[in-house]
Amino acid sequence: MTKAPQAGRVKTRLVPPLTPEEAAELNKCFLRDTVAAISSVCSRRPVGDASKMQFEHAGASHSEAATAACGIAVYTPVGAESAYTNILPAAFSLLPQRGDGFGERLYFAVEDLFKCGFGSVCLIDSDSPTVPAENFQQAVELLSMSEDRVVLGPSDDGGYYLIGVKKPHQHLFEQIDWSTERVLNQTIQRATEIGLEVKLLPTGYDVDDGASLRRLCNEILGEQADDSVAPSTRRFLADLVEQKKL
Repeated sequence: MTKAPQAGRVKTRLVPPLTPEEAAELNKCFLRDTVAAISSVCSRRPVGDASKMQFEHAGASHSEAATAACGIAVYTPVGAESAYTNILPAAFSLLPQRGDGFGERLYFAVEDLFKCGFGSVCLIDSDSPTVPAENFQQAVELLSMSEDRVVLGPSDDGGYYLIGVKKPHQHLFEQIDWSTERVLNQTIQRATEIGLEVKLLPTGYDVDDGASLRRLCNEILGEQADDSVAPSTRRFLADLVEQKKL
């Protein structure tokens, strides 16, 4: 799930310390790193008994073809398609978001992807560049099982960075206090109400304010940092630190 990385329209809570242009560039780096993690899952052979699996934007889909997965960026606004040039690999497709509220947009994305013929769908945020590919692979494996279930990747702010489903359960997106610390627990409650098993992935975190940006810098620029984690984001932030902008 992605908003076109345009200055003044994305990562506005990071302005300051960043300029609108820097915030948009950072968002592009987040997208590149998340897409790279998903693409590594896309290149793997299918697992389990799933014939089709969809990861969405980042996204990936099991198919009966040789490719294990395919990527879809579900984006807004319509007309901003050129903003994704040189960000998404050629194998990724674009699908416009629809709906008004955030919950509607999530549900309609799920509905539209199932209409495309996918057997399972994962919606992934574009604010968590350090989530490793292994988490996405785990979601693929959990959704490859025959039993109906929902897979959630918790964020430590009380939300989630990923939701994976095998059917378009609209109830999972209803009566949710979006953008609060109650999102994850309320989603689990919705799943319980309709008898869905819940599987949790390792916890991640969103980068959407000054505190989480400092956390990100400490994680990926520290002496013990793993250079393979969020490389595009790391290079950009290292340059800002060198320029003493952070």
